Amino acid sequence: MPIQLDIVSPTRLLLSREVDMVVVPAYEGDLAAMPQHAPMITLLRGGVISLYDGAQVTDRFFVGGGFAEITNDRCTVLADDVVAVGEPSLPDAQARLEAATKAWDDVDKQDVAARDEALDRLYSAREEVRIAQG
Repeated sequence: MPIQLDIVSPTRLLLSREVDMVVVPAYEGDLAAMPQHAPMITLLRGGVISLYDGAQVTDRFFVGGGFAEITNDRCTVLADDVVAVGEPSLPDAQARLEAATKAWDDVDKQDVAARDEALDRLYSAREEVRIAQG
C-alpha cells in the first residue's frame, strides 16, 4: 500500500505521486513516512528527501527547509527551496553558502528571530554544498 507524496515549492507543485516510503530531513532528524503513519506536522531542515519504491531509492530532492505534513495515507512537503539532487551545481551552492555566511556575519545576534533564520540558511547552504560535492 503506497503513500501519496506531494512536494510543493512557493512557485509550483514539483511532484505528486505514490511512493512506498519517503524520508524527509526533519528538524530533529530524518523521518520516514509510510502508510499508516501517525498524523504529524514537522519542520524541515536543509537536506535530502529520498523517495522509495520497495527498498530502492528512486528519486532524491534537496530542500532548503520548510514543513512536512504526514497523515496515514499522505505526505505533503511545503519546501522553501527544492531541486532534484544532481541539479544544484557546486558553484551555485557555494555562492549561496557565501551569501548565507555573509548574512550570518551581518545579523544582529541580539535579534533571536533574525539570528535563527540566518543560522538555518547557513546550515541549509552548507548541506547543499555537501550534496553538490557528491
